[in-house]
Amino acid sequence: MISDGGQAMAEAAVRKRGRGGGGAARRAERSAVSFETARFIERNIPNFEVLTEEALELIEYNAETVLEEIGVNFPDNPLALQRWRDAGADVDGDRVRIPRGLARQLCATAPSSYVQHARNPDRNVVVGGKNLVLAPVYGPPFVRDMAGGRRYATMEDFRKFVKLGYMSKWLHHSGGTVCEPTDVAVNKRHLDMLHAHMTLSDKPFMGSVTEPSRARDSVEMCEVLFGKDFVAENTVMTSLININSPMTFDDVMMGALDVYAQANQACIISPFIVGGAMAPVSVAGTLTQVLAEVLAGIAYSQLCKKGAPVIMGAFVTSIDMNSGAPTFGTPEASHITYGAGQLARRLGLPFRSAGSFCGSKLPDAQAAYETANSLNMGLLSGVNFMLHACGWLEGGLVSSFEKFVMDADQLGALHHFAAGVQVDENAQAMDAIREVGPGGHYLGCAHTQANFKSAFWKSDVLDYKPYETWEDEGGRDTMTLASRRVEKMLADYQQPTMDPATREALDAFVATKKAAEPDSFM
Repeated sequence: MISDGGQAMAEAAVRKRGRGGGGAARRAERSAVSFETARFIERNIPNFEVLTEEALELIEYNAETVLEEIGVNFPDNPLALQRWRDAGADVDGDRVRIPRGLARQLCATAPSSYVQHARNPDRNVVVGGKNLVLAPVYGPPFVRDMAGGRRYATMEDFRKFVKLGYMSKWLHHSGGTVCEPTDVAVNKRHLDMLHAHMTLSDKPFMGSVTEPSRARDSVEMCEVLFGKDFVAENTVMTSLININSPMTFDDVMMGALDVYAQANQACIISPFIVGGAMAPVSVAGTLTQVLAEVLAGIAYSQLCKKGAPVIMGAFVTSIDMNSGAPTFGTPEASHITYGAGQLARRLGLPFRSAGSFCGSKLPDAQAAYETANSLNMGLLSGVNFMLHACGWLEGGLVSSFEKFVMDADQLGALHHFAAGVQVDENAQAMDAIREVGPGGHYLGCAHTQANFKSAFWKSDVLDYKPYETWEDEGGRDTMTLASRRVEKMLADYQQPTMDPATREALDAFVATKKAAEPDSFM
């Protein structure tokens, strides 16, 4: 079942119950296993904008100046260099200088939105417009939980995260490398990860980008899952292509981009910027570089295939000038993200940024503050695809099981806030105000009874019990409650059904590919 997108907590209005048996029925309903997944967020609130029209025009002018006078590098990639020559750029060695206006002209052929299809059509997502698609953490080599502490990730850890993502109501997307399974050979782990996404979940997922041949494997596995003709005509993957900031487009990522663009599969073209290290320390300077990089990257995607779906990305953090460590949830990162959202909308492209960012080593108060700042920033900046929406810890080095469910729970608050304020007849509540009158209370009035179940967002993790009850239950902190939640969700997990012939074909594809070459851990 998929809930209505405009009502993040939408459920059928409760019938009035008599006193006898009503409490037991409600307790039974709360304890029942639910596999409901909320539809992607459709914002009914305005975006928050920090840049004036004059500032936007200045940044756009400066970004074009960077492309024209300084240029960008495409090292070890003769095909890319030739494509740029043919398009009218000035190519000198690996350096590509792009005449003013050319990159923007090329970007104009990228679609403003697209549908990513899931194997369960009810879970398709629309990327772009006023929509927000939430996907989990991506890339950490380590995992952490209360029982095992911090350790290298394994394939079993990966499968558990995919199951948690499938069971999480507010998460729309299964993601990609939710953690890096270091117990599987580097040249083969992408096969196992994709197999897990395809079989343990029926939500949309991401492909591999660590080598062009692995991107081709991803496309071929999708052809097994969806059918070759369907993949040729539809987008079934959204994958992450990072720019090696400052202004370098490495051949591995560009090779993967080429594979996906040719196959009509979507890519996030995203600078990877730590302000003060890979970009200037100023907000305007960083935004200038971000825009120059994404203009060049998205333009190149259209040289690979005109009309290929892409997302303008902006992964930006600041830096602690004493330790050199990245910092998260800071006002400077917010300014850059809000500004990048404005620039993306002026280009008419979907926007990727934000996530559950924090630098903390544990899912503690620091993690909560930084994550809350980052998630709200993402919602208000107009992000369309939010990677790292749950599970991120220790600056992206760690995928945390407890933080995964804590963050995924908070994504429900984003759904509710994004729905905006309703002012229909029911929301005006005039009958309730008349019924209660001065000095009364609303607990038992007809309006409350009809709406209490869907009126407020309710956490599945946080504790709101009286002190005495909390103490009697062991005085559990949020991480302990989250650990229990992880256990329950994994115990309740039920694998989505799949056609046996499709499953057999996927198993055979993976087995054949893995047997074709020796293991490599480099």
